[in-house]
Amino acid sequence: MRTSRYTDENPPERRVAFFAGSFDPFTRGHEDIVLRALPLFDEVVIAIGINPDKKGFLPIETRKQWIESCVSWHRGVRVITFEGLAADAAIENDACCFIKGVRTAQDYEYEMQMAQVNHDLCGLDTILFYTDPELAHISSTIVRQLHALGHDVSAYLPDMAPLHLLP
Repeated sequence: MRTSRYTDENPPERRVAFFAGSFDPFTRGHEDIVLRALPLFDEVVIAIGINPDKKGFLPIETRKQWIESCVSWHRGVRVITFEGLAADAAIENDACCFIKGVRTAQDYEYEMQMAQVNHDLCGLDTILFYTDPELAHISSTIVRQLHALGHDVSAYLPDMAPLHLLP
């Protein structure tokens, strides 16, 4: 098991938080986590994981463009794509920790397991942000399902979301 790569003698030069997910699509809930993390870190890296075995709702490059449109006016946010382990991508991007949003007890259980595995793999801790109760019902899955049934999903998406990119 790895211990933290940062110590009092070896602090991080910059505080970079790594926010990994599929973000298919990036919702108001995701945006809220980024906005709440920004005052705590020098940079928040939004990292879109590429799973070659899954066909997404939005193609990877469209997701990246979507998220960049939503967060481009915030200083200290960078959007990337990655393949493989989030732990490896976090280290490659000089992250000091992972950040995740938690809506439910089920989310908490899953994220706790992932946090432990990521710590074992790369020595980074995970900071959990509990979802704003007003946003707790929003998920990418719900947005995809409602959109597929012809419903307006704009209330669940960031104000700057490029809705014209929805399939």
